[in-house]
Amino acid sequence: MNDVSRQFELNEDDFVALLVKCEPALRGYARSLVPDWDLVDEALQEASVTMWQKRSQLAAADGFMPWARVILRFKCLRQVEKLRSRQPLLSDEMLTTLAERFENRSLEDATARGKALNLCLGQFSAEHRELLLAPHGATTSVVYLAERRRKTPNTLYKLLARLREQLTECIRLRIVEVQ
Repeated sequence: MNDVSRQFELNEDDFVALLVKCEPALRGYARSLVPDWDLVDEALQEASVTMWQKRSQLAAADGFMPWARVILRFKCLRQVEKLRSRQPLLSDEMLTTLAERFENRSLEDATARGKALNLCLGQFSAEHRELLLAPHGATTSVVYLAERRRKTPNTLYKLLARLREQLTECIRLRIVEVQ
């Protein structure tokens, strides 16, 4: 007797391959919800374990990304709650809006953007990369960098604005090249 309702099974190799393929897009999705890279890593790690444990719930390989996003979203929200106890953050409504906006991007688009970002960041000096990333991390601030470099915070904020413009333009050009 042929069992038409045979359940999709995701073995370890296939699971790891899907996770690695989707990881840049999942990381971008998590970063759209969590303003701290260390907590993004924690959320991804926790989500990966949960995905592995719940892999039998997945109906087909092409449904991996939406399924993974749901799991990751809950892990990100837990990380956001941790942060809320230490600093003010965006409202839940705003986080939901950001998550929905990101969900509308395709895996290829998110991966292309991530690759473009990495390539473009690599073109900046270490000092400029540090400044570009400072507002997005928990350990280094622009004010701290200004003190360390013996410059005024205003000077570094102006430089940061110019660097962001250069980074944005570089990413835009890279994405246009790919399309």
